[in-house]
Amino acid sequence: MAVPETLSLAQARRVALAAQGFADPAPTAVPTRRHLRRVLDRVGLIQMDSVNVLQRAHYLPLYSRLGAYPTVLLDAAAYRRPRELFEYWGHEASLVPVALHPALRWRMARAHDEAWGGMRRIAQEQPGLVAWVRDEVAARGPLTAAEIEHDAPRETGNWGWNWSAVKRALEYLFWAGEVTAAERTTSFARRYDLPERVLPATVLAAPTPTDADAHRALVAIAARSLGVAAEPELRDYFRLPLAGARRAVAELVEAGELTPVRVPGWRHQAYLHTQARLPRWVRGNTLVSPFDPLIWERGRTERLFGLTYRIEIYVPAAQRVHGYYVLPFLQGERFTARVDLKADRKARVLLMPAAWIEPGADPGETAVALAAELRRLAGWLGLDTVAPPAAGDLAGPLAAALASRSGVP
Repeated sequence: MAVPETLSLAQARRVALAAQGFADPAPTAVPTRRHLRRVLDRVGLIQMDSVNVLQRAHYLPLYSRLGAYPTVLLDAAAYRRPRELFEYWGHEASLVPVALHPALRWRMARAHDEAWGGMRRIAQEQPGLVAWVRDEVAARGPLTAAEIEHDAPRETGNWGWNWSAVKRALEYLFWAGEVTAAERTTSFARRYDLPERVLPATVLAAPTPTDADAHRALVAIAARSLGVAAEPELRDYFRLPLAGARRAVAELVEAGELTPVRVPGWRHQAYLHTQARLPRWVRGNTLVSPFDPLIWERGRTERLFGLTYRIEIYVPAAQRVHGYYVLPFLQGERFTARVDLKADRKARVLLMPAAWIEPGADPGETAVALAAELRRLAGWLGLDTVAPPAAGDLAGPLAAALASRSGVP
């Protein structure tokens, strides 16, 4: 695209959606590894989370871009040979392309100083436990934390070695890159193993870049995945240090990979990636996970889409505004609604505690489109029916659309 000095807000929205893969053509058949790779190339990495009220968080970004895809595609890429993804701290706990392992070694090297408090303390105060845990993984891995804890030696005194200590030791080793996730159990527990038994040898043998080179590579991925973004969002994508991210942004501007542009209403300087596309429109209706990279940075989400979004999982029930696990509904290039969802797998029903319309959206039109999307989601999850919403200002129109089966694709 020809680089303008100013992007309108509508243009910035379309650039952002295209960069994240929402303007790509939908698969015409069952999605394959090729489609998976296309999405991974768009988003750069996928966040993980243990909440399973609807579906595991890492499966949902691909659904939002591909529709009903077989989740075994992602499982195989992450946990079967040849591995294309590995678990590490990218944007929180994430599935990251194995090719990025060298670019994240600066974070591994800083584990002793920058890992979370409990992990640092275990490494500083109980190095013997940390060494013993690593030896156990080396000798018997892959192992879960519970399997290691069962055989953990006990010490008398103030530092009893219990499950939490073993888990913290494992997490420290994971942060430091000395162990990695070989697979996940059915209960979503990690099985830990040595990187040399899990990751491709060519990746582990790749040279380690300087911190500056690594930061620049990660900011470049963030910029391509976001399309247009301010420095705080470019830094947030891989949770980079402030100074390193700022230097990387300046170097990418100097290299012509990023172009400073103005976006009305943005307080921070915006940067447009050189590969950014500006489609004429973005079609399609899809629900977006709370952990989707499109809306990771809530300030950018509000500036781009006018969507004020906060996840309320940790908010006391009486204080929640929209619900426990709320997904925004992307209709074209706007978020027009949000729904609180829960999968009742035993009854095979998609439950909807609440549904809400966004300001300026047409309730009737939105309800019809959202009803079709909810049926598609339910089918992907293996659920038979969609229950009408129990509350919310979109409950009436959406219940009617579900009852009439209008908007069925």
